[in-house]
Amino acid sequence: MELMYDRINEYSAVTIKLASPEEIRSWSYGEVKKPETINYRTYRPEKDGLFCERIFGPEKDWECFCGKYKGIKYKGIVCDRCGVEITQARVRRKRMGHINLAAPCAHIWFFKTIPSRIGSLLAMKTSQLERVIYYQDYIVTEVRSKKCPLKEKQLLTEEQFREARERYREDFEADMGAAAIRTLLQKVDLKGLSEILRVELGKTTSAQKIKDIVKRLRTVEMLIESGNKAEWMVMTVIPVIPPDLRPLVLLDSGNFATSDLNDLYRRLINRNNRLKKLLELNAPEVIIRNEKRMVQQSLDALFDNTRCRRPVLCSNSRPLKSLSDIINGNQGRFRENLLGKRVDYSARSVIVVGPALKLHQCGLPKKIALELYQPF
Repeated sequence: MELMYDRINEYSAVTIKLASPEEIRSWSYGEVKKPETINYRTYRPEKDGLFCERIFGPEKDWECFCGKYKGIKYKGIVCDRCGVEITQARVRRKRMGHINLAAPCAHIWFFKTIPSRIGSLLAMKTSQLERVIYYQDYIVTEVRSKKCPLKEKQLLTEEQFREARERYREDFEADMGAAAIRTLLQKVDLKGLSEILRVELGKTTSAQKIKDIVKRLRTVEMLIESGNKAEWMVMTVIPVIPPDLRPLVLLDSGNFATSDLNDLYRRLINRNNRLKKLLELNAPEVIIRNEKRMVQQSLDALFDNTRCRRPVLCSNSRPLKSLSDIINGNQGRFRENLLGKRVDYSARSVIVVGPALKLHQCGLPKKIALELYQPF
């Protein structure tokens, strides 16, 4: 495991793609079951919590949680008392955990962005998707009989669903939430849909229709080429990033300064655990549906809080920084940390035309030139 840190320069490229539930579990070192971070008496991480040493690795080099094993001579041993592996503390920057969701949830990047990837695949508007995902309307996922006039992907209100169920009984199947969207995505034959869209593209003359078909075709082709499955856009397992990337720091005043991500993860785990209990108790459908919607909203806030209709705010009425906020922008993980380079000196000045300069020449202000060449 430690060898990975020495092989950092071996990577030549980074590929970004959809992760399957199995792949997310393969990254993980354990399931995060509790929303607690640390014990405020001992200042040690809580077991199965967001900073658990058994999942993410020890806080101190070569020392387990209970103190039974200390020293490099026990390297690689897993403590039989606390379950912590004896290794270096820096693994806490790398090791990930996971959360098993009690109900499938749609990824906000794929249904609320423009163009909506899920909407493109299912030929649905974003507003229709939102009504289904947030448990406002039912969507028909299967029609079993020709006698039933309902069509697949047709939206039904609560009253319409009850009337249709009384009249047509088992002739159709309808559901709401991300589970229904996942069922529809599983049915999509990407190669077949690609061929149909190409035929439609050849027959269509309307400029707007051509634009819409090209959008759908582009999404389908990207999924085929990358080898990703459409249903992976609806998540059943959530990765938990390493604790050292979302730190909790004790200040001199005795208070704790923490990353916003810890609050967002805590919110998701609390709601997910509550939903699991309600499902075990066979609670009424209305209560379960409301809890599922709350889990979906907490997942939206974790991935992209700024896109939410009601962003989660901190005590200062400032929206909490989500995973998207950490990644994007010129101070994000990519541009600041991965692509950013440290330089000895940088300067900026107004660009002006130099009539005397040739095409391959560039003029510099004297002050900048003198500063740049000062060591020489």
